[in-house]
Amino acid sequence: MKLLFDLFPIILFFVAYKLVDIYAATAVAIAASFAQIGWLKLRAKPIEPMQWTSLAIIAVFGGLTLLWHDETFIKWKPTVLYGLFALVLAGGRLFFGRDLIRAVMGKQLSLPDPVWARLNLAWMLFFAVMAVLNIAVAYSFSTDAWVNFKLFGTLGLTLVFVIAQGFYLSRFLEEEKP
Repeated sequence: MKLLFDLFPIILFFVAYKLVDIYAATAVAIAASFAQIGWLKLRAKPIEPMQWTSLAIIAVFGGLTLLWHDETFIKWKPTVLYGLFALVLAGGRLFFGRDLIRAVMGKQLSLPDPVWARLNLAWMLFFAVMAVLNIAVAYSFSTDAWVNFKLFGTLGLTLVFVIAQGFYLSRFLEEEKP
């Protein structure tokens, strides 16, 4: 259910693009992102820093898209978001000696320190690759192809990455004793 909630703005963006155009889709994505945060606030649910960051980036890049009537800005949004995530993960490790993935997932998993470091590196590289891939698709293919990639390609690649990560991590998880 959380995955569907997180995909809400992207799905609405996709539908609005298919029904109208990139500018309507951008406006819908901005509105959906604000509605998502509003819904969480209304229900007194915690809002993760990633959600605030995503909202800020969609508001800025989406706003520029609408203001200048130039789809280039919205196409850069995922690259900026992924790049920022990669830089934050790298900066946490480089400047503070902390694996920020551990800070996010540490309550759910108990892993050895070297595994946390590899997991942090894997996510950092994943986000960096996704940033480059997004902008490559945006500049090499039509807007229609980019919109399809934005929903299906990024979702598919993320699922493959998470499943591969699950197989890797399963070696380090201890079974609960009865």
